[in-house]
Amino acid sequence: MTGIILFDGICNFCNNSVQFIIKRDPHAYFKFASLQSDLGKRLLKEYGLHDDIDSFVLIEKNRCYLKSSAAIHVCKHLKGMWKLLYMFRFIPPPIRNIAYDIIARNRYKWFGKKESCMLPSKEERERFLQ
Repeated sequence: MTGIILFDGICNFCNNSVQFIIKRDPHAYFKFASLQSDLGKRLLKEYGLHDDIDSFVLIEKNRCYLKSSAAIHVCKHLKGMWKLLYMFRFIPPPIRNIAYDIIARNRYKWFGKKESCMLPSKEERERFLQ
């Protein structure tokens, strides 16, 4: 069993978030693909999402999670205290997504963006889907 995370490959914040997850995912549960990749676009289409989506996406057990719901479901698989954030799933998504939407809307302005997707290290490469 594995979860697939689709992320904005040119967003510095998003790339740093992927690195954060990799470091705290001791069982390599998550695989990654950028939203801009052919696979990312195909998965978005398969789950009925537009390719201009402004969200982090988690695909797990044939379900698709967006925004704060995706982040919370990722946290339950991370080591350490991060698992505790899973309890926020009881807060209604419209309330949780207020902060998420503010960050998503301003992520390029606050954190910058890359001209191309990140290049994973040799060890990380097998966790990235193509």
